[in-house]
Amino acid sequence: MSIKYLNPDGLHRPPAYPQVVVTQGKLRTVYVGGQNAVDSTGEIVGKGDIGQQAEQIFKNLEIALSAAGARLENVIKWNIYVVHGQPLQPAFEVFRRVWGDHPNPPLVTVLFVTGLANQDFLLEIEAIAVVPDDNS
Repeated sequence: MSIKYLNPDGLHRPPAYPQVVVTQGKLRTVYVGGQNAVDSTGEIVGKGDIGQQAEQIFKNLEIALSAAGARLENVIKWNIYVVHGQPLQPAFEVFRRVWGDHPNPPLVTVLFVTGLANQDFLLEIEAIAVVPDDNS
């Protein structure tokens, strides 16, 4: 399996993410639906605090990825939904800490929305991950 992270000539070269990811070979693709700040009991964590919600969301993402045999470093694409007016810095700090020093950060799309499924949700994140096929 190979994963190539590209910043083609003619496109802006962002410092924090690539413009294109290409996967090839025997691999498994894992799609994780939008995760929000709900814990295992169904309670919302961090009402009014986007940083605390980001912490819970990454816990949920790690659980979901692990169930599919993937890890955070296998993620090649994040779709991030932020309620308009929320500060990004607290959530970004959580991401930087959780992501750590892994090379090749994933593609990122950030959308500002007027609301999410529950009025107390401030942030929601989807993920696409690729992992080597167990049979390769």
